[in-house]
Amino acid sequence: MAKNKEMKTNAMRILDRMKIPYHSHTYECSTFIDAIQIADMLHLPYEKVYKTLVTVGSSREYYVFVIPIAKELDLKKAAKAVGEKSLSMIHVKEINAVTGYIRGGCTAVGMKKQYVTRIDKSAEALESIVVSGGRIGSQLELKPEDLCKACGGVFAEVTIVMPENTKNAGGRL
Repeated sequence: MAKNKEMKTNAMRILDRMKIPYHSHTYECSTFIDAIQIADMLHLPYEKVYKTLVTVGSSREYYVFVIPIAKELDLKKAAKAVGEKSLSMIHVKEINAVTGYIRGGCTAVGMKKQYVTRIDKSAEALESIVVSGGRIGSQLELKPEDLCKACGGVFAEVTIVMPENTKNAGGRL
């Protein structure tokens, strides 16, 4: 009788090769849904779930940022963190060509090329974080420092600081 083995993503294979422990979370979905909906489906606290964003600098170099799902990337702080004059988000149509991943399945581990990566400093205080597993329907939970190691990332303050009274994340923050 054949075993029902989970199909490994490129990100999972890289973590396995690096002997980095992780836990895989799966959910049923065939098209893009936002990270808030994914956290809700998996019953995960918003502050633990991170999204991966890709930007392009004025130098035309690409940069990857991993930030909490309920926060926004501060483009000025992000540019400073990577030594650029300015940054802009890449267009959704470019995600696959630049990263090798599709929208909703983009992760900092195992992109087509190793890009400069910054992980929001808030992750350092957490025991584990959850990021995309490299395809829609897959999330990976691992230690923040292990994510840094796997993607060559560095922790930096790159999100917009929001006043406490303006947070709107369904009371899950």
